[in-house]
Amino acid sequence: MSGTTIPRLVDAAAERFGDHEAFVDGDQRWTYAEYRDRIHAAARALMARGIQPGDCVAVWAPNTAEWAVAALGVHCAGATLIPINTRFKGREAGDLLDRTSAKLLFTVTDFLDTDYVALLNDAGAGRGLEETIILRGTIPEGCTSWDGFLEAASTVDDADRADRSAAVDPDDRCHVMFTSGTTGAPKGAMLRHGAVCRAFASWSEVIGLRQDDRYLVVNPFFHAFGLNSGILACLLTGATLIPHPVFDVPAVMARVVEERISMLPGPPAIYQTILNHPDLGDLDLSSLRLAVTGAAPVPVPLIHAMRDTLGFETVITGYGLTEASGIATMCRHDDPPEVISGSSGRAIDDVEVLVVDADGDEMPRGEPGEVVVRGYNVMVGYLDDPDQTAEAVDADGWLHTGDIGVMDADGYLDITDRLKDMFINGGFNVYPAEVEGQLLAHPDIAQVAVVGVPDERLGEVGMAFVVATSGTSPDPTELVAWARTEMANYKAPRRFEVVDALPANASGKVLKYELREQARQVLGA
Repeated sequence: MSGTTIPRLVDAAAERFGDHEAFVDGDQRWTYAEYRDRIHAAARALMARGIQPGDCVAVWAPNTAEWAVAALGVHCAGATLIPINTRFKGREAGDLLDRTSAKLLFTVTDFLDTDYVALLNDAGAGRGLEETIILRGTIPEGCTSWDGFLEAASTVDDADRADRSAAVDPDDRCHVMFTSGTTGAPKGAMLRHGAVCRAFASWSEVIGLRQDDRYLVVNPFFHAFGLNSGILACLLTGATLIPHPVFDVPAVMARVVEERISMLPGPPAIYQTILNHPDLGDLDLSSLRLAVTGAAPVPVPLIHAMRDTLGFETVITGYGLTEASGIATMCRHDDPPEVISGSSGRAIDDVEVLVVDADGDEMPRGEPGEVVVRGYNVMVGYLDDPDQTAEAVDADGWLHTGDIGVMDADGYLDITDRLKDMFINGGFNVYPAEVEGQLLAHPDIAQVAVVGVPDERLGEVGMAFVVATSGTSPDPTELVAWARTEMANYKAPRRFEVVDALPANASGKVLKYELREQARQVLGA
């Protein structure tokens, strides 16, 4: 797959799996041939609007059939996809639209009582867009319906579309996926067609994804796991993709039964919640076969319960990051539960993973150090940010992940800590520096430091230590509410502590480890 592209995957899937069911979303059920035709129509409609190779087109919407068709249409038109987190507020989404000079936006107006067009308008954002296309929901003035968008497809000959798709090179940029940065501003990791296709061909082979699998994609399409290991992996294998817009345990369990789901990915908490559900014994979940998990340790008893009670044949963990196309290491299907529980697996084929010291020298096996990755899967770089790119990828091509890990004698990696302050809330990476920068916009906050604290449901949540502006007395409850209006919910701290001063060393650097200790005392942990 090293020489392939996403447009070629679309064509190859239709040729290989033609009449096999490709996509199920409510009443929409498409074969792979029908799926291809819809994708090509979207590509022609984009070309009719003057979209050129390399142009950026954004999608800001939940998991739906239209999301996949629009995104793959962008790829087949030779353009670059900009997926936007559905939890972002208008200002956050607008920043990405501006930085990428996105020409078009595909979005919705009725997801979880949220109108994304209204969010942009309220924030005064997105004014550089040439057009906004509404995938689902009411059509605001000045926007275009999805059906209206597709009408223009008839004005472009498919031979011209085919030429455009064929011209896409494996080294061309396919998507820019934004990951929050330690300096505050989200960074746009530029990924290549050939890299993501090759990486997830390897991923699909390791987990054993196959044509007869029915894959419930609960991971959001805007995330590398939902896009690359969901949409692309299904194209690679012929599996049937069933998108799920919002994770809700009863709804997921019902869909497993209704659609005979065999592949169900997610963090460990998903499976534990299913196991604990009172209706578990009343439902036929016997179709379940594959589970891919990560983002948190997987206890050995949970692995046994997933196999013995839920019927999973294969349970696999892995480790990846956006800058590495979403995948770097994986366990293998025949690894024992103790290995799956205690590690993130070993490097995928043709990718190197090492644990190194501060000088870049490899650490002895069993000793902790920074995890570095080198191979075809490493990003091109960060969009318009050569300094951050040089900091992340050294002269020898090693991607410095910022994660601390230990590698055993067999090459299996255990992620033990984070070199940076990042924490994971419900599967989403949260970078305190970014959150701190946003919190400083509040007039009553003079100084702030954010740390991650344990949370039974979400793994970790943010706790903010605040020094008040002179003459003010901020109310922690009001600060929580304000933060939730200003940033994505997973970023917003769940607790605020007003303090006289932040602990700092002689150079003025805030001592986060002291704040973590304070947090433990406050929470009684």
